Amino acid sequence: MERQATPDLALIERAQQGDRNAVDLLVTKYQARAYQYAYRLTGNQDDASDLVAEAFVRVYTALPKFRRDSRFTTWLFRIVTNCFLDQKKKEKRRPTTQLEDDWVGSEATSTIAERESPVESSERFEREKIMQSAIGQLPDNQRAMIVMFHMENLSYEDISATLDMPIGTVKSRLNRARLALREILDPYAELFQND
Repeated sequence: MERQATPDLALIERAQQGDRNAVDLLVTKYQARAYQYAYRLTGNQDDASDLVAEAFVRVYTALPKFRRDSRFTTWLFRIVTNCFLDQKKKEKRRPTTQLEDDWVGSEATSTIAERESPVESSERFEREKIMQSAIGQLPDNQRAMIVMFHMENLSYEDISATLDMPIGTVKSRLNRARLALREILDPYAELFQND
């Protein structure tokens, strides 16, 4: 087993030559980040897991065609986003009833909670729940942009590459997404104000 982290390009090159271990290393390296992104898009653990599984199947089959003209993470986020949008199209064609997943949080949330009073913890949990619900109400493309920029901290350039659109379009659509989110959150403005 390798002791040093192998740069992505070297792993990709090995994977493209049929090295299954290199593919496994790429999946291991990025599955948590892909899951986090997918969870923020879907707001549901099971849906996020399914989305990531589908995305890595697509990565595996498309890896031989990866041109290396963008970072692997940008390409991976594009695939996860496309899987998400494809799933939403399928759901619109055949509507189903779905149970909501009320769980919101992460390991970081539990660490923060240890330093908070019960009132602060309750308020933070309520804000997170409202925010996740509000993001879930946005149109799919707006939701993806909000998550990429504000939660995954991707640059305009990375979002542009991920969604295959000009940077100016990304900026204007992201601005519209923020305005739509602000409108949804308007009834809860007091909860989101800084003391």
